[in-house]
Amino acid sequence: MAEQEQKGFLERPKTLRVLWIILYAICALTLLPELFIGRHPHFGFGSFFGFYAVLGFISCAVLILLAKLGGMFLKRQESYYEKGQKELDQ
Repeated sequence: MAEQEQKGFLERPKTLRVLWIILYAICALTLLPELFIGRHPHFGFGSFFGFYAVLGFISCAVLILLAKLGGMFLKRQESYYEKGQKELDQ
């Protein structure tokens, strides 16, 4: 029998399924306390159920998009360091 390459721990379908279930459970647990905590919204938009969970998700998504945008401006060509090394060798 030919040797098959073993998949990494995070690449196995069973592991991915368990991780997704854990993620969903954590998301549900973050919403659970809102059933028991009274809110006092100051501007009106913080009164709906799950507001802070949605706010956290949107904030995280915006930070990821800003990081990608910053990466577009900060990235260098693959040969960037080779050019500097050639100048030093001369």
